Amino acid sequence: QLQASGGGLVQAGDSLRLSCATSGRTFSDYAVGWFRQAPGKEYDFVAAISRAGTIKRYADFAKGRFTISRDNAKNMVYLQMNGLKHEDTAVYFCAAAVAVTGMVVVTSERYNYWGQGTLVTVSS
Repeated sequence: QLQASGGGLVQAGDSLRLSCATSGRTFSDYAVGWFRQAPGKEYDFVAAISRAGTIKRYADFAKGRFTISRDNAKNMVYLQMNGLKHEDTAVYFCAAAVAVTGMVVVTSERYNYWGQGTLVTVSS
């Protein structure tokens, strides 16, 4: 089970930190990613992190504003979002992929497990 949390209603320019928790799995065995889905749109890749947290990838819109991190001892992955914009409004999902050490996964089809999303609404 994966569970994303931390969403909410914020104003443009504000920050939020999303959390992704797992139960029943050893998070360090998986690469983890964040995706988002705005109303009426496809899933967009946001960020991904390797099993040990040493390699990270970001979508262009996330670079410089969002930071993905993980704490394997706590089975947690985070997405720190700063400088939020109205266009960041979406449901954010975390997902876990079976992956070798050092791999990041950026395509949604490669992910094995998905959590329920958390809604982020940014007012302009």
